Amino acid sequence: YAVLEEYGGLCRRLIETITNSDKAVFGTHTHNDLGLAVANSLSGVSGGCRQVECTLNGIGERAGNAALEEVVMVLSTRQDRFDFHTDIVATEIYRSSRLLCEITGSQVQYHKAIVGRNAFSHEAGIHQDGVLKNALTYEIMTPQSVGVESNKLVMGKHSGRHALSVKLKELGYDLSREDLDRAYLSFTRLADAQKEVSDAELAAIVESEYQIGTETDQQPSSKVARIRA
Repeated sequence: YAVLEEYGGLCRRLIETITNSDKAVFGTHTHNDLGLAVANSLSGVSGGCRQVECTLNGIGERAGNAALEEVVMVLSTRQDRFDFHTDIVATEIYRSSRLLCEITGSQVQYHKAIVGRNAFSHEAGIHQDGVLKNALTYEIMTPQSVGVESNKLVMGKHSGRHALSVKLKELGYDLSREDLDRAYLSFTRLADAQKEVSDAELAAIVESEYQIGTETDQQPSSKVARIRA
């Protein structure tokens, strides 16, 4: 239950006072009862430890141990504060995490740092718009750096027109402004009724709007969505 200054100071005092400490590798072994396992491990590294005992997904007894994925990515992302490296292949982190979940039957929470389902997902309209303009606005590391193919725009009631337009283009639909406005109204109605709108449901919205347009006009509309193969 030590806090950062205590733990880092302990490691530093031990290394400074133990005879022949330079002939040994000092390591950290922390538990996460107060959510401080990773922070204390990194404090230990700053105090002279060169080995971190940690576990993938932070698994361990009680509240778990220091999470390997968090330790590795802090050292990688904050090189300005930690001039160290590990030999962990970071691009295998996500796949390894998923494998461990399958083996143990224990899933990580959606908002788990680095490997959680929501770690690289964006639903709030302002977040989606910011990430689409510059990923660094809200992502301090790339999804690819830990083996995730790409970030994810979660289409829900907080999503805006910009995100919907980008998402539909990914699905092959290039809508005019008028068609996008119509699709957005249908999308918001559906999003209000459920937490998330799937790709299939988005496609159905576009197809439905297209059918309504042709039936009403009795002729092909010049403003219907263009569908790319």
